[in-house]
Amino acid sequence: MRFRNSWLSLIFSLITLSLVYDKGCQQSDEYALPAGTVEAGKSNFVELGCNLCHSVGEIPWAGEQSGHPHLPLGGETTKVKNYGDLVTSIINPSHKINREYIIQMRRIVDNSPMTNYNEVMTIQELINLVTFLHGEYELVVPELSYDLPEF
Repeated sequence: MRFRNSWLSLIFSLITLSLVYDKGCQQSDEYALPAGTVEAGKSNFVELGCNLCHSVGEIPWAGEQSGHPHLPLGGETTKVKNYGDLVTSIINPSHKINREYIIQMRRIVDNSPMTNYNEVMTIQELINLVTFLHGEYELVVPELSYDLPEF
């Protein structure tokens, strides 16, 4: 009987711990954002100075004089860029550091040099920016060619 109570206690503790841990995590597989406007997002991109490090579509890179690295956004990609990816890249830029940035800096970096906009940008600006950027990516399927032996 004592052995059974120990197991029940352990299972209850693990379930409680997992629920507490889950409440502390602020991650989601999907983001459901209200509609934004592309034109407002385009304006936000320039007003917030995103083009000091990035170019996208018809907005050129403006970081030549400042020495900022050039990291183009948008264009053809083989990986889907969903709203969650874009929101995460903006509000937590150190979550995943762009490989091109590491190559340009010629060193491994732990944190993104991107400004933390969390207390500067409004939620509507974030929504508009994500709406604009999302439309700038084009998903392409890579052509794979296999040389199969003839039978």
